Amino acid sequence: MRQVFADTVYWVAIVRPGDQWAEAAKRARAALGPAIIVTTDEVLTEFLTSLAAGGEQLRRQATQMVRVILENPNVRVLPQSRDSFLRGVELYGQRLDKQYSVTDCVSMNAMSSELVTEALTNDHHFAQEGFTVLIPTKE
Repeated sequence: MRQVFADTVYWVAIVRPGDQWAEAAKRARAALGPAIIVTTDEVLTEFLTSLAAGGEQLRRQATQMVRVILENPNVRVLPQSRDSFLRGVELYGQRLDKQYSVTDCVSMNAMSSELVTEALTNDHHFAQEGFTVLIPTKE
């Protein structure tokens, strides 16, 4: 079955009310058809962090969303480890001319390790590393 990576922007878009990327994210996911979504603990940490200031209701929704993600048989969440962190830091240090976050670097390493070439994101950094970005920034 097709595997695609889900970046933070995707998870935020489908949870945050009125998110500017919500419709594009939903269309991108629908266009995939049956697929296994791959993500990482680091992405889920970044997702929770990005919604932390959204108030009690949004924090509750974010917490529920992470639980649903972790229990979904069609989502593979790759665990955070010292090795994934160190490899992310290594890529971060190799791309000093870029504005990649460490989470981006961990995600890109995970995609490479899992042979995943497509990402539910609009982040052009993934395209810079040769991955296919599935959420267009312009429509």
